[in-house]
Amino acid sequence: MFTLPSMWNLTISTLVFIIAAWYLHRYLEDQGIPKGVVRKILVFLLASLVSWGAGDITDWLHDKIAGPQPVAETPNDLSQLLKALGQPQP
Repeated sequence: MFTLPSMWNLTISTLVFIIAAWYLHRYLEDQGIPKGVVRKILVFLLASLVSWGAGDITDWLHDKIAGPQPVAETPNDLSQLLKALGQPQP
């Protein structure tokens, strides 16, 4: 099931993306790879993968430390939802 990322995930993955993009840019520049769109896309893709992995590890560690968060259950039927909200049913 899809769950929203935690604030730790967003914070850590953003920081890791910035650091990874900077490092990869410098590394490719030192290797003599010419500037261009291909290099920028490569830096973006690799930094995104590293950032995604760091965010996934962050969520995994958060679940190990705090335990899994309960999933909110919502009624699937519109009439049950309206009844719970106290709205008149159509």
